[in-house]
Amino acid sequence: MRKDYIRDQRSRHGRKVLAVLPIQYPKELLTAMDVVAVEVWGPPGVPRGPGAGRLQAYVCAVARNAVAFVQAGGAQDVDGFLYPHPCDSIQGLATLIPDFGGADKPALHYLNPKGGPRPSSQRYLVAELRDLVDKIGGLFGEPLAPGRLEWAIGLHREIDGLRLRLLEDRRADLPDRALYGLLRRGEWLWPEDHLAELKEAAAGLDEAGAGAAKPKGVPLLVTGIVPEPVTIFDRLSDMGAYVAADDYAAVGRRVVRKPLVVKDDPMETLAWLMFAHPPCPSRAVSLAERLDHLSRLVHRSGAAGVVIHTVKFCEPELFDVAGIKEHFGAAGLPVLFLESELEGELGGQTVTRLEAFVEMVAQRRKS
Repeated sequence: MRKDYIRDQRSRHGRKVLAVLPIQYPKELLTAMDVVAVEVWGPPGVPRGPGAGRLQAYVCAVARNAVAFVQAGGAQDVDGFLYPHPCDSIQGLATLIPDFGGADKPALHYLNPKGGPRPSSQRYLVAELRDLVDKIGGLFGEPLAPGRLEWAIGLHREIDGLRLRLLEDRRADLPDRALYGLLRRGEWLWPEDHLAELKEAAAGLDEAGAGAAKPKGVPLLVTGIVPEPVTIFDRLSDMGAYVAADDYAAVGRRVVRKPLVVKDDPMETLAWLMFAHPPCPSRAVSLAERLDHLSRLVHRSGAAGVVIHTVKFCEPELFDVAGIKEHFGAAGLPVLFLESELEGELGGQTVTRLEAFVEMVAQRRKS
């Protein structure tokens, strides 16, 4: 389905397509230049093909699976690659994938500044964005047209608003697995197509009204990189729990919650947006800022426990684990730390640990 959609975008709409590695990148800029972003989060499952063993086993599965996927010809329908710099592993793929073969495509780079907004980092980011515009324009022969960036920023802000509403206004008739399936379609759909789907889902909430049934069971905050395997939502549902608050890097951390600050220069507006995303360790945001954000998610959602669900060997995420456990432990909130390797199914031991955790949190809520 995804390949057919990409081919249709190229043939019928005349759009170019970039395969984009995680995590944060200026999607508004790509939209403004009529470029479809197709994100490569692994993909999940056991890596197959000639690239399956190219990287060491102690490299995160997002990078290892991406190499195997590309070398197996999985990205042949795109016009190029965009490599952000969330970590050394992903940035290193910009060199390794072309060297290993199987991806004879142009490679673009984007480096988001680390830390919070400072005058120097803001100037740097504006220059980085302008440089990316020049590179995309040079690659595809189409410059950034006047007014397009302002339009794209407005489009993605509308998308953000609907995604936030669906994440926060949880309803029983849109269970976790269906919700995440909808939200993650934005990783490869043209934004206007994704917006149409989000509007349809939001209209369903409006029709249900305030009397619609809310999810029942143990409310949890889940934080991590990417919600894979998706069967984690099935298992949580079977155990009588649900995701009340989301801080996945692939989902909740990409939804800007702050009111838009419009600058005279739309490139400066976009730079402001890049800094306005929720705290993420891949941007070297302070632990204190991230803990404050997570605490607000817990308070708003009423989450009774925290699940840290991250990809094994993901160093940026692992740096914060001890602090998160200590912070919420001191507040009396149970914390479970789970690691995965983008496997197709949760392992039996992981399911057992998750089940015991949900049962423990449920008992604490009753006492």
